[in-house]
Amino acid sequence: MRSYDLTPLYRATVGFDQIADLMDRALAADVGQSTYPPYNIEKTEDDAWRISIAVAGFADSDLGIEVNDRALIVTGRKSEDESARKFLHRGIATRAFERRFHLADHVRVTGASHADGMLHIDLVREVPEALKPRRIAIEKSNATRTDVVDAKAVN
Repeated sequence: MRSYDLTPLYRATVGFDQIADLMDRALAADVGQSTYPPYNIEKTEDDAWRISIAVAGFADSDLGIEVNDRALIVTGRKSEDESARKFLHRGIATRAFERRFHLADHVRVTGASHADGMLHIDLVREVPEALKPRRIAIEKSNATRTDVVDAKAVN
């Protein structure tokens, strides 16, 4: 596994901490990271996404969704004890899992639904009005302004 040192990036930049942290997390991600459960991320609109996670065998009460410090954490823990059941073949995995997604600024979870073995999580980016670009009107200037007081009149 390659190892990259991002220390020069931290020393030479100001205000790019989020990008550097994102690169650091991506490079430090373990290659053997679990791929369970499988998931899709689809773009539904310009500023909206849907994460679909295959959670066959899990009930609503077995699943948890939490947003903590711009991280979306989806967990699944099977509540019933299946040790009494005897399987001849077990192809449907119902092991516990935790899946994390890093959310960008101003992205929030708008809802979640669980149907047909799929957990759907809807996300939307809502940029505050103060950060949206705005057009500034240019006023015509008059050669003589009537609201300016003459300095000689004041003294």
